[in-house]
Amino acid sequence: MLKVLLIAGARPNFMKIAPIYAAMRRRSDIFAPKIVHTGQHYDAAMSDAFFTDLGMPEPDIHLGVGSASHAVQTASIMTAFEPVVIEEKPDWVVVVGDVNSTIACALVAVKLGVKVAHVEAGLRSRDRTMPEEINRILTDAISDLLLTTSQDADQNLKDEGIPNDKIRFVGNVMIDSLMEHLKLADASTSRQDLGIDGREYAVVTLHRPSNVDNAEVLTGILDALTDISLRLPIVFPVHPRTRANIDKFGLADKLAESDIKLIEPLGYLDFMRLYSGAKLVLTDSGGLQEETTVLGIPCLTLRHNTERPITIEMGTNVLVGNDPANIKRAASEALADAKTDTKIPPLWDGHAAERICDELEKAC
Repeated sequence: MLKVLLIAGARPNFMKIAPIYAAMRRRSDIFAPKIVHTGQHYDAAMSDAFFTDLGMPEPDIHLGVGSASHAVQTASIMTAFEPVVIEEKPDWVVVVGDVNSTIACALVAVKLGVKVAHVEAGLRSRDRTMPEEINRILTDAISDLLLTTSQDADQNLKDEGIPNDKIRFVGNVMIDSLMEHLKLADASTSRQDLGIDGREYAVVTLHRPSNVDNAEVLTGILDALTDISLRLPIVFPVHPRTRANIDKFGLADKLAESDIKLIEPLGYLDFMRLYSGAKLVLTDSGGLQEETTVLGIPCLTLRHNTERPITIEMGTNVLVGNDPANIKRAASEALADAKTDTKIPPLWDGHAAERICDELEKAC
């Protein structure tokens, strides 16, 4: 029996942990998984509601770390997680993605001699000003098993000197969650509640400091969105960080005069129902680049780089940065071009979690 601690810290982690946990429960003769929630996202709207939507049980262990600076948060997670590892004595610690919980828990496990598997290994933006990029590089450097979503990620790891025998191309577990829950999301009334059911609309998500912490940059992005909203309404679930800066920079009145509907963050199924019907998605997140690729929805990524270049190669995602003119131009082009030749990347087929379990079992 393999005892596994599955680490969830921030909202993007939950969609990756859920299918792995379910796959392990189906193999209960082999795996004994426990979910560790670090509490990196402490707001129920940003975290706990996702457990319900994803059909996950309450976390077995909740560290309750909360928000802080990168250094304080990472250190707090390490301090709280170390006694858990000592007590549980797991065979594997499985970390996902690139948040502070990922590197913190991986580092604790490695120092205690526990094997670490990194799900979503090898993604690289080449931008070390992004905290997530540092987390990715360091986690991959110390992990025992590197589970990748795409073959370009395999090559990134090889280029960094990672031995081939540590790298396993298993596909994208985020797409497991998407395919599992897309039908369930049909029951959500989020489109009706927002008055957009049966209409064309766009969806925006925005949270990265480079986009929302500078008044001039955020103002420019919102000006571009206001211009796009003249063509179709925009629904904008607002991240708490972004909401605080909209208020801080006095931009709320500007948005009130546009066809941009600011709403609170949605649960997993409600948000899936919302973006899956969108004519256009504008985002600075990672997961939406992947989900819109599979759904064939035009996606404008408001960043200058992406750690998911395969979403551009497949034809649905376009990097536009945060220059207002570029955003407006790319939106016009996307709305005018009804692409039908988009492709789904290899192994983004809804079975990545099973392959992850296969590799963990074989690696023991």
